[in-house]
Amino acid sequence: MYKQGFDNDLYIKTQSEHIRERIHLFGGKLYLEFGGKLFDDYHASRVLPGFAPDSKIRMLIQLKEQAEIVIVINSNDIEKNKVRGDLGITYDLDVLRLIDAFRSFGLYVGSVVLARWQDQPAAIKFRKRLEALGVKVYRHYTIPGYPFNIQGILSEEGFGKNDYIETSRSLVVVTAPGPGSGKMATCLSQLYHDHKRGIPSGYAKFETFPIWNLPLNHPVNVAYEAATADLKDVNMIDPFHLEAYGKTAVNYNRDIEIFPVLNTILGRVSNSPYRSPTDMGVNMAGYCIFDDAAVCEAANREIIRRYYNAACNRRKNGGAVDENNDVEKLELIMEKAGLSIADRSVAVAANEKAKATGKPAAAIELPDGQLITGKTSRLLGAASAALLNSLKTLADIDDRIDLISPEILEPITHLKVDVLGSRNPRLHINELLIALSICAVSDSVAAKAMDQLGKLRKCEMHSSVILSESDVHTLKKIGINLTCEPVYESKRLFHGC
Repeated sequence: MYKQGFDNDLYIKTQSEHIRERIHLFGGKLYLEFGGKLFDDYHASRVLPGFAPDSKIRMLIQLKEQAEIVIVINSNDIEKNKVRGDLGITYDLDVLRLIDAFRSFGLYVGSVVLARWQDQPAAIKFRKRLEALGVKVYRHYTIPGYPFNIQGILSEEGFGKNDYIETSRSLVVVTAPGPGSGKMATCLSQLYHDHKRGIPSGYAKFETFPIWNLPLNHPVNVAYEAATADLKDVNMIDPFHLEAYGKTAVNYNRDIEIFPVLNTILGRVSNSPYRSPTDMGVNMAGYCIFDDAAVCEAANREIIRRYYNAACNRRKNGGAVDENNDVEKLELIMEKAGLSIADRSVAVAANEKAKATGKPAAAIELPDGQLITGKTSRLLGAASAALLNSLKTLADIDDRIDLISPEILEPITHLKVDVLGSRNPRLHINELLIALSICAVSDSVAAKAMDQLGKLRKCEMHSSVILSESDVHTLKKIGINLTCEPVYESKRLFHGC
């Protein structure tokens, strides 16, 4: 059952104020490495109930007159056509998407940096495309021995070889389509060039997780480990912070490991006040939690969801176990958190329904905690049935009433199978909603059911089998948190339709 525990308005206020303070600390110029998702941060909204997915953008809007955006992309990722798994688009296309998105909020995008530039053919082509669109483009080169070869990095053949990014605002937000793009190196390169020009400037890092002022094994921080299991991130007590201040703070292994090198570089190119990697952060999220119990419950749910997602990904990849698979790590994380799949009540309900009917089933947990199930029938898949039954329950409609008459369902099935050649006669969720919306034009009962759709946002759902990409995509748009058992309904090798 969804319960808020995070004050989003307080977060936007305190976070923007803290960044302004950091700008002032460095004399009026701050390069802010922005980790995680600036848009659509659904992980944060799931583990911090009350956190809006667009909170970070709304926070930046508070600083709109001071801020400009620099987007960094690794040229090797362009060459390899690297794809964002959550969006299904290549990193170079995501750069274009990000530019449009920032501009739609009135934020100024100053330039794009092509990092690790080695005259890659695809990167050259993308550079020309950006310039033709009127976007400023800068090249940053691969530096041998980075980040440990400090002497080489801080030389004319290191950062000195990079293009200097011309910026005009006091806050330069450095972001990227994904990890490993070169955000930190871009910030450090700018500090090097500013230092040579006598321009006072500094560096800070914005990452929401782990939350430094929550306990190490707080469910929110454990959920971060679950979310980054594929990156092998591990939460740790920041030893530098403990030694410097005698206070416990949480950070993660990569930041802690790189801190001595990073702080040495910062000390040579800026007036760095940092004594720990935690000092570098500007994250105020921990101060905005007002109901710790609600946040803990939400984070525990996320940990289990992450396990199911990893298990399904393994099944989709043929079930092979390899060094990059994170299922075993997530099992250990669940054990450490004292959780099991039996704690996901919606999964228990779906699996019990499937066992009782002998066919795939699904279940949805409504905002009041009520569990609604759906079974597979001739014209509806289990997920579609569960969604329809949930709308009926929310609208207080008798379960015996057909919201969509067979006279409408039959022609759709005929079109799918006999005309379009689909093997599956059952309606996907998007097809179901289109049919229901058509019925709602002339049927007040169907219209009443359609009006409940918004109430399903943030609800939990589980399917006893892996759903089609079409259903997954639609449920994501509705805002339902879906998990599936890592099994397919059929034994076919190809499950794309």
